[in-house]
Amino acid sequence: NVVQEILTERVTQNLPPSWQGSYNLTRAHHWINDRDKEGTNLLAVDKAGKQAIGMIILFESEASSNLRLGYMLNESAWGKGFASELVGGFVNWCRHHDIHSVTGGVEQSNIASRRVLEKCGFQAEPDTHETGEQLFTLRLL
Repeated sequence: NVVQEILTERVTQNLPPSWQGSYNLTRAHHWINDRDKEGTNLLAVDKAGKQAIGMIILFESEASSNLRLGYMLNESAWGKGFASELVGGFVNWCRHHDIHSVTGGVEQSNIASRRVLEKCGFQAEPDTHETGEQLFTLRLL
């Protein structure tokens, strides 16, 4: 039910096409099972309100010291600094756990997510993928 509440049409509009649209409980269940097969999913909870506000999705690359990051926030958490806190905290964790680089992809039109990654030290890669996704990488060597 928590995943269904996070995956609204507005939240998913800049995500991969197969993730977009509305979610009922069954679709949300399938979505989280599919993500669990691909990587690690972490639920973000607001310390003050004890409410789930979003998720981080981590995908390991061939080298275990490199990660691909995805994140999303519940609409009610937008504009409150949670994304920067979430990504910044994750970057800090990576610095202490022998992670050499983190890559995050952002839809070109998702300016807020682009700013979050840049604020947390990620740099834009020179090319945009055919899908309209811009890659941002943080090197932690």
